[in-house]
Amino acid sequence: MAMNQTIKQLTDHVSVRAFKDTPLTDSQKETLVTAARSGSSSNFVQAFSIIDISDAALRSELAAITNSAPYVNQTGVFYVFVADLYRQATLLEANGESLAGIQSMESLMVSIVDTTIAAQNMAVAAESLDLGICYIGGIRNDIDKVAKLLDLPPFTVPVFGLTIGHPVSKNNPKPRMPQKNQVAENHYPREQFANLGAYEEQTAAYYAKRGVNAQETSWSEKNILFFKEVRRPEVAEFLKKQGFLLA
Repeated sequence: MAMNQTIKQLTDHVSVRAFKDTPLTDSQKETLVTAARSGSSSNFVQAFSIIDISDAALRSELAAITNSAPYVNQTGVFYVFVADLYRQATLLEANGESLAGIQSMESLMVSIVDTTIAAQNMAVAAESLDLGICYIGGIRNDIDKVAKLLDLPPFTVPVFGLTIGHPVSKNNPKPRMPQKNQVAENHYPREQFANLGAYEEQTAAYYAKRGVNAQETSWSEKNILFFKEVRRPEVAEFLKKQGFLLA
């Protein structure tokens, strides 16, 4: 496989959950935000916003909601990424147009994809600066409260947080699923994609030997535990309250 520095950086990615208590400089933050804002965007709608949580009390409250206090409170910077169609809604209203085009499930998906691309741009930029990152999906643990804390308007959704800082320690990269289980040509090979026996052995060995938080588990066991219950069912109601029809 051809490997340059950028690709090596991508394949070396790990989530970091132990940071030095060193704030990022304004210059570093400007670089990260610029990288995020330079990502691809469907029809150039740029349907996302980024909120820098600099207030210590607010960050602490968000950290408690996310169950990620050790690496949200002590880090270089903590951002909340918001899928945001409020600007477009105000444009339509100001021009006497219907909001139906904003309220659709497709528009919501567009805004979430835009937001995710922006965040991943920021993550890649951060790691190129020898910083560590961790996505914080726990921002949706109490999505209604988070929206109130951030004073979010209609047609906005807090999708996740992103904590970035100087790592104290890192685990080795997790072994990714074999290519044969994820990549195919022209059609979806169901039996091939679902045959995960070799990956089970590989991930079980990884978790058993991991330097931090070693466990007796595997990829399948973790996925069964994760998906055997309905998580955050209140998110759907929140989306409706924010103005989306989910249709």
